[in-house]
Amino acid sequence: MTLDLEPVWLTLKLATLTTAVLLVVGTPIAWWLSQTRSRMKQVVATLVALPLVLPPTVLGFYLLLLLGPAGPIGQMTTAIGLGTLPFTFGGLVVGSVIYSMPFLVQPAYNAFEAIGSRPLEVAATLRASPRERFFNVALPLALPGLLSGAILAFAHTVGEFGVILMIGGNIPGETKVLSIAIYDHVESLEWTQAHWLAGGMVLFAFLVVLAINILGQRMRKV
Repeated sequence: MTLDLEPVWLTLKLATLTTAVLLVVGTPIAWWLSQTRSRMKQVVATLVALPLVLPPTVLGFYLLLLLGPAGPIGQMTTAIGLGTLPFTFGGLVVGSVIYSMPFLVQPAYNAFEAIGSRPLEVAATLRASPRERFFNVALPLALPGLLSGAILAFAHTVGEFGVILMIGGNIPGETKVLSIAIYDHVESLEWTQAHWLAGGMVLFAFLVVLAINILGQRMRKV
């Protein structure tokens, strides 16, 4: 039996990069949602949560249209010399960031909400700027929630299938991630290889849930 581990490393690379991008992009969104009184709050929150209810193939289809050569984003990336993103690793990152966004933003939002206004008001009376209140007060207090969100986003990216298949296809070394590899093994009746990869996913899922439960207990103690 030969087991190709390239999809495993590609999946870990995709999940790591996606989580890093989500921490940079999703954390400010969660902070804004927890602080704003804008009428746009519910609209933004709904857009962030939309991947939770949309079928992955629907999301993947529209991403394919937007990022393709006839789509507005595809035309823009082509104009600046990046080419089109579908069926490339870059396309997988874009799709994964959008698809996993609610799994980071929601826990981060809950963590910021749980802080309350009192610590920030105290920091303001000590002449802390809005930036200082965010980085020195809110961010450290919300760290367990951010870590939970990062773990969820990483795990969700590892388990992606529908969006990946639609926007990335099945290109070895480029877009063939772990979920696609398991599907290929099953389709080829290679049960042993599928068992090894699927069993690893079960163990990974167990460790993710365990880590989130531990973080949740620590948050409740705090």
